[in-house]
Amino acid sequence: MYYRRKVLLALLELFDGQLTAKQFQKYLFLFTRKQETKSFDFLPYLYGCFSFQANQDIATLTKYGYCKIIDTEKGRFYELTNEDHFLDMLNPRDRKALLDVKEQFGNLTQTDLIRYTYQQYPYYAIKSIIAKNLLNSEELCKIEQEKRHYIEKHLFTIGYEGISLETYINKLIINDINVLCDVRKNAYSQKYGFSKKTLKLACKGADIEYIHIPDLGIISNKRQELRTQTDYDLLFQEYEKTTLKENKAALLIIRNLLDKGKRVALTCFEKDPKQCHRTYVANALIQLPDTDYKLTYL
Repeated sequence: MYYRRKVLLALLELFDGQLTAKQFQKYLFLFTRKQETKSFDFLPYLYGCFSFQANQDIATLTKYGYCKIIDTEKGRFYELTNEDHFLDMLNPRDRKALLDVKEQFGNLTQTDLIRYTYQQYPYYAIKSIIAKNLLNSEELCKIEQEKRHYIEKHLFTIGYEGISLETYINKLIINDINVLCDVRKNAYSQKYGFSKKTLKLACKGADIEYIHIPDLGIISNKRQELRTQTDYDLLFQEYEKTTLKENKAALLIIRNLLDKGKRVALTCFEKDPKQCHRTYVANALIQLPDTDYKLTYL
């Protein structure tokens, strides 16, 4: 079992085997604030700090019988169904950190727990739909100050190789990106969070429009034998002469978004912009007539 999943089960064990979904996310967030290397990353979401990975791990643990998810009129609960002592499976530092979280925050109501995370970590409340019901005007002002607002048109490119979904979405939020244009031929990934359905859901919760533009992608069999930068360069030379020229209408979809003042990011897998066709899409956009927006590689 992955160590991070033992952390989740230990958290449930510590709180007598049951937590609401919101309590679970908040306690886990406070625990990771005490870690040097965090077991989970978080992003600002509908009810504050949220980890998609932790949510997915709970679903997996439920599938294998370690816990169960209970939906009631009062909300969603996670309940431990395995009697192993998962707290004892953690390293001493993490075990102490969890115990400290229980001691510091275990007596708070769910509402007070959420309020505390909003007060102490206002960035993670910037997408909250309930903050105005929990905080005073001064506290809401601090949250507003965490939001990024830019008026200039801007085109970005970003790859998701080597980073979590949460880190990826945070990059979009910090740069005030309004639209994510997925230029993969097939919006599927073996890496959790980056297949179309989950990525679109994460973007929606962060007020980012997700658009899939498969016409600008490269079919997978052309990407199988790429070992050197020369291999990539040859592929992209062909791509510029064929796909980009044949799909100008798809380029103009993105250009129209930029002309409307949207801050747009082009996305694909590769971390290195030199090894991804999104760079060539970006260059083609920059070379269109009357271009008045900047280009940044994230």
